[in-house]
Amino acid sequence: MIIEAIKEKKGSEIMILDLKDIPNSPCSFFVICSATSKTQINAIANNIEKLLLEKLNLKIWNQEGRSSNWRLIDYINIVVHILKDETRKYYKLESLWGDGIIKNID
Repeated sequence: MIIEAIKEKKGSEIMILDLKDIPNSPCSFFVICSATSKTQINAIANNIEKLLLEKLNLKIWNQEGRSSNWRLIDYINIVVHILKDETRKYYKLESLWGDGIIKNID
């Protein structure tokens, strides 16, 4: 459902990092996607929140970056990172957690 919500708001370069087998990882999965503006970042985040609340009654545990180039939504076992294109290129989360299993979503 997270991927569906991202795609509905035209998020791009969607990737899932499976971190389950990494000792001391902060969660089981990262979902990472790119956006072209802060407006799009917030639209994606709001859509994820709305969809998961409506369909699963799942509430956000924590979130950061409402007005920045990087919005993080924490559902405890799944952490969603929505980054502006240039911010994603700068931080390279995929490389930092490169020992996880990476799945690119078309």
